[in-house]
Amino acid sequence: MQHKHKHHKRKNKRNTKSAHLEGVITVIKSGAGFFAHPDLKEDVYIDAKHIGTALNGDVVRIVLLPNSHRGSRPTGMVTAVVSRARTQFVGTLVYEDAQWYLQADSHRIHKRFIIENDSDFPMLSTKNTDLQPQKALVEMTEWDSVEDDPKGKVVEILGDAGVHETEMRAILLERGFESSFPQKVEQEAQTLLAQREISKDELSWRKDMRDVLTFTIDPDDAKDFDDALSFRTLENGNYEIGIHIADVTHYVQPQTAVDMEARERATSVYLVDRTIPMLPEVISNDLCSLNPNEEKRAFSVLFEMDATAKVISHSFSKTLIQSDHRFTYKTAQAVLNGSDDTYTSELSTLWTLAQTLRNDRIKAGAIEFDSDEIGFELDEKGTPIRAFVKEKLNTMKLIEEFMLLANRTVAKHIAKHCIPNQPKTDFIYRVHEAPDANKLAELSVFLKALGYNQLNKSPDEVTAKDLAHLINASKGTPEEAVIQMATLRSMAKAIYTDKNIGHFSLGFAYYTHFTSPIRRYPDMMVHRILAAHLNKKQLPKGELDAYRKMALHASQREVEAVRAERDSVKFKQVEYMHSKVGSTFEGTVTGVTKSGMFVSENETHAEGLIRMQSIPGDWFELDEKNYTLVGQKTKKKYRIGDTIKIRLARADLESKELDWEVVE
Repeated sequence: MQHKHKHHKRKNKRNTKSAHLEGVITVIKSGAGFFAHPDLKEDVYIDAKHIGTALNGDVVRIVLLPNSHRGSRPTGMVTAVVSRARTQFVGTLVYEDAQWYLQADSHRIHKRFIIENDSDFPMLSTKNTDLQPQKALVEMTEWDSVEDDPKGKVVEILGDAGVHETEMRAILLERGFESSFPQKVEQEAQTLLAQREISKDELSWRKDMRDVLTFTIDPDDAKDFDDALSFRTLENGNYEIGIHIADVTHYVQPQTAVDMEARERATSVYLVDRTIPMLPEVISNDLCSLNPNEEKRAFSVLFEMDATAKVISHSFSKTLIQSDHRFTYKTAQAVLNGSDDTYTSELSTLWTLAQTLRNDRIKAGAIEFDSDEIGFELDEKGTPIRAFVKEKLNTMKLIEEFMLLANRTVAKHIAKHCIPNQPKTDFIYRVHEAPDANKLAELSVFLKALGYNQLNKSPDEVTAKDLAHLINASKGTPEEAVIQMATLRSMAKAIYTDKNIGHFSLGFAYYTHFTSPIRRYPDMMVHRILAAHLNKKQLPKGELDAYRKMALHASQREVEAVRAERDSVKFKQVEYMHSKVGSTFEGTVTGVTKSGMFVSENETHAEGLIRMQSIPGDWFELDEKNYTLVGQKTKKKYRIGDTIKIRLARADLESKELDWEVVE
């Protein structure tokens, strides 16, 4: 029996090699690609000459090449493009050999587009080569042969390259986001204002909490407040903590124009100077925002807690609340610091409870990543005049802990108390897989080179606690940021799904997103499912099926939103540095390669490359085993985490790249 089983496995393997496989391809800057498939242990490497007309993210069909490997990795060839991930691309228009082309902004798009409709745009029909470089949005119309460039039509000319408004819009369109809403959506949102008034009938079933002390704590520039905290001391000495979330789904009903637009967007996007909301502003900033001194509908989780932060009981309720005060993180912190005594007792108690909740999470093995966030002060034209690391405040941690508590409680409650006659899987969880063993092995080798042995065990035995100990051990060291980034890169991305596998980095067996329905569509889905459960009703099967698909879509849109946010920060970092070419700074080595070393400027975290040939005093080569650059004569070393003096040699706004050089 055992012999037959082995023979069967070998037969399957041969079939896999000869068969066409279908899946998504990831294209890198060189034009080569990597293809992932559940039947294969490793990604397949696709050389640029075998990639055909595939572009990054496309669903393709490939065949494995016989007896061909790149190291230990199998190689393959694209035989067909099944479906395009996208057909619209953003880039810069260039005029060459009597023809307009679009050079895509994305380094993963290795072909330029031949423009077919330049005569539709007067500024292009003049063939004016002195024209300031223009950014444009182009629709790909044809690409049948790898020998030719793809063809495309200009959808819109965005404006002069390098100008703030043009670049911010280009970043959004590149990631598939649009600032404005369709007219039908805006009109429908306006009609929802008529539902602002609360009837006596609604008051009969909503829990009235308008008389309980309630406040919001948000960033300085926040305009939509989707969560609030209430606080009161009970007769038995315990505390009632209310976590009140805007009742968005009371207004936004399934299959309406507003709902369908929100589904497509899936998330709000936060660039350095603006928010692109998931819902029209009449909803996000007015109707559903928990603004101070306004009666608002909420979906609430009420906790009875004792002084040790032990949860005695919890309940869910649709409520009517009224925020008494709008705090920013800074003003709430000032109260904790003793500058104001308006709500000192309540905030101090909440902070004490939050600290206990946080400490309990960390003891249980939660991984605490603590990366810096960069902010910018912009002038009236959007030009950065100051870049800085945003301040980290205890009030941010306070809000985080209570939101985590609400999210975890909702997920656990639904999992333990499913809707009658409805499978437990009919819910949307926020899950985080344990890291891949191969990536953990690579991380362990990297860490050992830096002198860290926390992962000196079999990758299969590594736990969240091990990674938490690693992060704690690196705190305050020169290599802290590099270790955090390397650890993050080794881990899977958190996603939305109806299949619960727990949340690895948080250390929760059950977790979801319930607390931000104004800016995340999965939270709206969770609100609807929880409301159906509380009312002992079933959601229509078609709606639940749609939610399963939406979970995947929301996960993908979240990735693009994060990339858009990072793109906007990167552009502003390069723009800020543009006027400082020739200036000297202090920087930290963040990576070493055969090409040179990456260095991050210490104040703004603006990262760039120091090319190997430009390092003075010696010829340097990469010691791959120890992640170090070594001078061949002097034996001088540059190691990840080293602080060095650097000079800015180049700041390229078009490529969003910086070049540094070493100052001896």
